[in-house]
Amino acid sequence: MQTRSKSRITRKRIHPSLLLTNIEPCNAFQARKDANWATAMKQEYEALVNNHTWDLVSLPPERKAVGCKLIFCIKENPDGTVKKYKARLVAKGFNQIQGFDFHETFSPVIKPVTIKIILTITLTNGWDLFHLDVNNAFLSGSLDETVYMT
Repeated sequence: MQTRSKSRITRKRIHPSLLLTNIEPCNAFQARKDANWATAMKQEYEALVNNHTWDLVSLPPERKAVGCKLIFCIKENPDGTVKKYKARLVAKGFNQIQGFDFHETFSPVIKPVTIKIILTITLTNGWDLFHLDVNNAFLSGSLDETVYMT
């Protein structure tokens, strides 16, 4: 069988980033160059400080600190225009040691049954349904363990 690759017939590949109008930065250094991303980072920091998410302490010698990273996301309207620039601070939990830094893992996700119930109640009552975006991820709960993060 003769295929395109055997016949050396290739199509020129279009790089996906050429089709995007808005590109999310990979790190904080890239994000600081744009005023929109700088504002998003400042809002995330202020939300964490206002919610008393952490206490600033010295690292004990027997403990290892977990790193963190800023994740950037562009929220868009249905027509493709930019609704919001969002930055989230996340801990690099893969550096933790089970039994020392944590005892069990938990990921807060919504169950499909909950979505079905909400949609059923909404449709039954003829209510309008809107999109909800959580502004700060650290609001969901508290930790029993002490975690040190840089």
